[in-house]
Amino acid sequence: MNTMMPPYPKLRPDLQLIADMIADDCRVLDVGCGDGALLEYLMLAKRVDARGVEISQTGVNACVARGLSVIQGDADKDLQDYPSDAFDYVILSQTIQATVNPKDVMEEMTRIGKNVIVSLPNFGHWRVRWQLALSGRMPVTDALDEPWYSTPNIHLCSIKDFINLVHNIGGIVERAIAVNSQGRARDFIGGDSFANLYAEEAVFLITRRVAA
Repeated sequence: MNTMMPPYPKLRPDLQLIADMIADDCRVLDVGCGDGALLEYLMLAKRVDARGVEISQTGVNACVARGLSVIQGDADKDLQDYPSDAFDYVILSQTIQATVNPKDVMEEMTRIGKNVIVSLPNFGHWRVRWQLALSGRMPVTDALDEPWYSTPNIHLCSIKDFINLVHNIGGIVERAIAVNSQGRARDFIGGDSFANLYAEEAVFLITRRVAA
C-alpha cells in the first residue's frame, strides 16, 4: 500500500491556515492571488473550482503556467462584475492594506462570497509600536518589510481596526487566528487585546449578517 503523501505545494503559514478553513469540492475566488500557489494547492488537495484575480501580469502568467483559471483585474474595480453568492469562499490574503477602498472591497467580497477569508499584517503588533515610539519613524518588520516610501501598503490597520470594519459592513467574524513572528498560530476572540499586541499577522473567516 502506497502511504506517500501527494506532492502538494508547500504553502507559507498564513496560506496554509486559509487552506485549512476551506471545504472540499467548493467554488473559490482568490482575489490578489499572486503566483497562484494557494489556488494550486486548493485545486489539488481539495478539488475546488479555483478561480483567481491578480493585478500584475507577471502573477497572471505564473498562474496560467500552473494551469489555473486566473484573470488580470483590480480588487478595487472589478469585484462588482461578479454576481452575488457566486462563490463559497472569497479569499484576500495580505492584500487588503494595499487596496484603495478597503471598505468597498470588503462589502463586495461579502456580497459575492458566502464566506470571506482575509489575512493581513497587524499594525498593532508590539514591535511596530515599539519602533514607532522609540524612533519616531515608520516601522519595518518581517511582516511590513519595506520603507514607507516604497511600500504598496496604503491602508495599514490593527486587528482591532479590521474587526471594527467587519462589524461596520454588517459582517460576522466566525473565526480569528493570530500568528506570531515565529509562525505559531492560535485562535482568539474579537475582544482579545493580547492578540492585537502579540500577533504579527491575523487570519479571519467572515460571513455576512442575514437580514431579519
